Amino acid sequence: MKALRHTTAHVMAQAIKRLFGDVKLAIGPAIDTGFYYDLDLEHRLNEDDLSAIEKEMKKIVKENLKLERSIISREEALKLFADEPYKIELIENLPDDAEISIYRQGEFVDLCAGPHVESTGKIKAFKLLSIAGAYWRGDEHNKMLQRIYGTAFPTKDELAAYLKMLEEAEKRDHRKLGRELDLFSLHEEGPGFPFFHPNGMIVRNNLIDYWHEVHKRYGYQEIKTPIILNRKLWETSGHWDHYKENMYFTQIDEADYAVKPMNCPGGMLVYKTQPHSYRDLPLRLGELGLVHRHEKSGVLHGLFRVRAFTQDDAHIFMTPDQIEDEIQRTIDLFDEVYKTFGLSYKAELSTRPENSMGSDEVWEQTTAALKNALEHRGLDYIINEGDGAFYGPKIDFHLVDAIGRTWQCGTIQLDMQMPEKFELEYTAPDGSKQRPIMIHRVVYGSIERFIGILIEHYAGAFPLWLAPVQIRLLPVNDDHADFAYKLRDQLRAEGLRVEVDARSEKVGKKVRDSVTKKTPYSLVIGAKEIETGELAIRKYGGDEVKMSAADFIKYATDKVSARDEKY
Repeated sequence: MKALRHTTAHVMAQAIKRLFGDVKLAIGPAIDTGFYYDLDLEHRLNEDDLSAIEKEMKKIVKENLKLERSIISREEALKLFADEPYKIELIENLPDDAEISIYRQGEFVDLCAGPHVESTGKIKAFKLLSIAGAYWRGDEHNKMLQRIYGTAFPTKDELAAYLKMLEEAEKRDHRKLGRELDLFSLHEEGPGFPFFHPNGMIVRNNLIDYWHEVHKRYGYQEIKTPIILNRKLWETSGHWDHYKENMYFTQIDEADYAVKPMNCPGGMLVYKTQPHSYRDLPLRLGELGLVHRHEKSGVLHGLFRVRAFTQDDAHIFMTPDQIEDEIQRTIDLFDEVYKTFGLSYKAELSTRPENSMGSDEVWEQTTAALKNALEHRGLDYIINEGDGAFYGPKIDFHLVDAIGRTWQCGTIQLDMQMPEKFELEYTAPDGSKQRPIMIHRVVYGSIERFIGILIEHYAGAFPLWLAPVQIRLLPVNDDHADFAYKLRDQLRAEGLRVEVDARSEKVGKKVRDSVTKKTPYSLVIGAKEIETGELAIRKYGGDEVKMSAADFIKYATDKVSARDEKY
């Protein structure tokens, strides 16, 4: 798939060269969802241009051009790409002993390490999707280039299924639904800092209440640590050296302080406030901590990529022989939480990154511990080389939503570095002082991002326990309003969130508006309902059922207490 998509990116670049002779090409890699190519072009590309490029690409595919790889010298490469400034920069930045390879297809040649399929004729199904801006090399100080995104699949059926998923994803866009359902807003006065509205706070607070309930059952104690802490703490933790470009800073009394990007150093200080015995371990400390991370403006995206978010952190301190049990227990907790939302997951083991700290021995030991836990549980996983945290390897949990997309949320990170750096201790059975092992873990990941995922997963139609307004009562006219308000008070007394739509509108419009707001239950109140006491309950996206007020109250409250996904 990677080779197919990479070749399709080359075909797209070739087509652009044929159509726009003055274009300068940058890079065009395959990515998880398809491919893209960055290009420098005076003409501003539009949808009509994408159609023309696709048409030319189909001609190139039909020509069935063979892809030929060659190794050339640096001098040859500089001469070959003399008119391509971005390729020249890439060549000049290569190490002196680097192998330089090119791929040629017909008249088109590109600087490229591969891989590719044998010929352009192997490409069977592709589609150009969008145009965006992208700074050269991701640096906002460089020129803004035009980026064309596309995708390719081995068959037309697979492409059609993917395009259908994209269409569904567009309908579920959490930014659009966030506005329509009045959940949150984003403002230029605070880019990357979301504002939650009353409806959004209902969703958020219910998620937090559930978090508290689950963590209490699993033996966690809750802590809260400060948002701003002294530079020395961040030097000790390693963040000052390894994470500084993502942090915000301030000064207090002429001393350097940082706004926390992670909660873990504060958790270390809490652990150190009192002595610990092996009998105290495992010690599970949970925190809903507000953290701030500097993200470039170009990557900010709704609730998915923000600069301030609440991380549902926990730090578990344990003895070496407790590692696997605690990992298994943590995965049990993850299983329970994700099933509550109807989310399945895939696991990924991320190993040592380049900017890591600690010895080879410690990294081998911690990575093996995570691998053993996954294998003993019988959990399928893939290995993501070099993507661990700078202080330790991790297991990431990628959630699968209602339309098959994956989202990275939960993580379990094993850490022997911070206990060493902060000189954490516990007293062993023989009276000696030992270093605890530590697990960092999050379930939601970021509450803001998790809300965004749930909005898209449910397409804005939250299950009853999360819905901001659970029930809307729709009196046919003013004669039925008093009954509706009395019923509202009865339902509210049972803890249900209920609104009455007493507008002077036709009942059909009230029903449509209630459906637009994705209300779980809409109840039309007319003379018949008042006379018989039997309520007509319209379920969102479902059938109408009839039951008494008492039966409906029990039905709805049972759904809420069970956190049932279904209406």
